[in-house]
Amino acid sequence: MEIEQSYILNKLSGKIFEVITASADVLQVETYVIGGYVRDMILHRPSKDIDVVCVGSGIELAQEVAKRLGKGAQTAFFKNYGTAQVKYQGTEIEFVGARKESYTHDSRNPIVENGTLQDDLNRRDFTINAMAICLNRERYGELIDPFDGLSDLDEYRIKTPLSPDITFSDDPLRMMRAVRFAGQLGFFIEAETFEAIERNRERILIVSKERIVDELNKIILSPRPSVGFELLEQTGLLNLIFPELVALKGIETKEGIGHKDNFSHTLTVLDNLARTTGNLWLRWAALFHDIGKPRVKRFDNKLGWTFHGHEFKGMKMLKGIFQQMKLPANDKLRYVEKLVSLHMRPIVLADEEVTDSAIRRLLFEAGDDIDDLMSLCEADITSKNPEKVKRFLHNFQLVRSKLKEIEEKDRVRNFQPPIDGLQIMEMFHLPAGKLVGELKSAIKDAILDGEIPNEYDAAYAYLMKLAEEKRISADTSLQTDLQ
Repeated sequence: MEIEQSYILNKLSGKIFEVITASADVLQVETYVIGGYVRDMILHRPSKDIDVVCVGSGIELAQEVAKRLGKGAQTAFFKNYGTAQVKYQGTEIEFVGARKESYTHDSRNPIVENGTLQDDLNRRDFTINAMAICLNRERYGELIDPFDGLSDLDEYRIKTPLSPDITFSDDPLRMMRAVRFAGQLGFFIEAETFEAIERNRERILIVSKERIVDELNKIILSPRPSVGFELLEQTGLLNLIFPELVALKGIETKEGIGHKDNFSHTLTVLDNLARTTGNLWLRWAALFHDIGKPRVKRFDNKLGWTFHGHEFKGMKMLKGIFQQMKLPANDKLRYVEKLVSLHMRPIVLADEEVTDSAIRRLLFEAGDDIDDLMSLCEADITSKNPEKVKRFLHNFQLVRSKLKEIEEKDRVRNFQPPIDGLQIMEMFHLPAGKLVGELKSAIKDAILDGEIPNEYDAAYAYLMKLAEEKRISADTSLQTDLQ
């Protein structure tokens, strides 16, 4: 691959680079734009993050740049790491002095010393990230490519600049970065590099769960996430960081009857969603939607392989998995739990006659996440039979139409019964407790089943009738529990 000098100079034009050049020359330090920015520039990929390395103090260079950019520049200095960040008009510039690194076996935190540009390039993870372009005026736009990263870009190849065993043993997170770049860029991992990942995979256990999840998120958000997860499985990394997903792999046959490979199916569902949404947690829900299947798999002589209740088993597994992987145990967990537990409901509706009552209950339970749930269910259609796919998609459209119709008519999405628990307590002089909850639930169920409209007067009349039947009066606090 050759890159025109005019192209480089055009990409390095503008105020930010002019100021970096002026600052570097005033301080008389060799300065380079390096790493991912150079790679993406050559690949014609947009990037707003600029990494700058100087042979000297990165903090002093950042201070000079910020001063010249003026009031619009925001700065942050990390003196313990010898780095600084300048934000200017939506662009982030990271400054660091050139360094060389050495590692101990039980940590991915390096021992850092000042170094030359070559030292700095030697410590880079892959050849495609080990290129630099000089920003000093005398050599402005000069490309430094000691490991022939241009050729690897041209050949779509992920390769380490030095021995891959040393590279991955020193910083095991680089193994996941190799997988992530392969997925994001559509590259392949060179054979020696791939084999080194297999050999060093156990080293991933010294990496924090938070850093691993950060890489998983980037893989999940790639254009075709299945590429990354297949590579993680092939290298043995996935079994160490996400064994529950690996448990889906494989086809078991009994009495001549087999079931589909749920690992491949899950990745297909994830890819299907990736074509329609950038919602990270909806994509996580796709990864988790069948996670309970290995725990409930049974063989029935009449029905063949069954996975009854896998959605509920999967939902119950999520809290433990989230804790183990250090995923956020907050509204993100609750969102994924909801989608996993409900993902079979629209499929059942699409298979059968759609009743208003079933639609109301689905709307009530899914709430504002109903559209995401429907997207997950549509992505879950992975049959290779085009007629079956066509039929399911048509039925899902009927479900969507019915959802819209019922919502406009009955307003049951996220609804609360027109009469709340406090009102029930006041009407019947009841203390807080089970009976109040049962009365409130009875009103809710009557609305969802279409017995009464979602209105106060109708709910009040229904409640009075129910109280009369159960001999609950407003004159005493000694009430008979609903049976």
